[in-house]
Amino acid sequence: MAKLTKRVKKEREALEPDKAYALGEALELIKSLASGKFDETVEIALNLGVDPRHADQMVRGVCQLPSGSGRTVRVGVFAKGDKADEAKAAGADIVGAEDLVEKVQKGEIDFDRCIATPDMMPLVGRLGKVLGPRGLMPNPKVGTVTPDVAGAVKAAKGGAVEFRVEKAGIVHAGVGKASFDKEALEANVKAFVDAVVKAKPSGAKGSYLKKVSVTSTMGPGIKVDLASVTG
Repeated sequence: MAKLTKRVKKEREALEPDKAYALGEALELIKSLASGKFDETVEIALNLGVDPRHADQMVRGVCQLPSGSGRTVRVGVFAKGDKADEAKAAGADIVGAEDLVEKVQKGEIDFDRCIATPDMMPLVGRLGKVLGPRGLMPNPKVGTVTPDVAGAVKAAKGGAVEFRVEKAGIVHAGVGKASFDKEALEANVKAFVDAVVKAKPSGAKGSYLKKVSVTSTMGPGIKVDLASVTG
């Protein structure tokens, strides 16, 4: 039988496997069990009662985390003229038009979030096969196709998190760092859950929000009591 590591022993002693913890208690456990030599990301996973194979059950949106994400987000913007200048002034890491399209086509993707002005979409549309699989394709539904590039850049830098349901009906995202205080994490989690609940599609039937769990990069998954995140 394999010998348990100190980390696994600590986790087993601290957790009750079948218990659904109140959000605050779950986050305290996450923080106490984060043993990485780096600032671990706190992640949330929501199990939804949807079948995303049906168009009317797709869940997608964006959430502005009130306490920020703790990540350094590199933002790329497709824009020209004054809009390009606005994007640069707002803190965009890379701004371009045809030149940026060429870079992306070559595989040079030096950004984590992609924003475009509406007039650039015929050009950006050529990059669907490159940006789409990476979840980077600009989309007006999540505010990344917009004439307000400055606002979109600031939102991305300030903690805007995009979400999209996976085939199994799971939505997950990073909602902060283990170094955040419990109250900051709690505010982020509740904001994210609220955004997903508000994005409930018309085709969803029965129970929508089924399960919620939180974890850190190297930590265990902890079940969260639904009432503590929706109340």
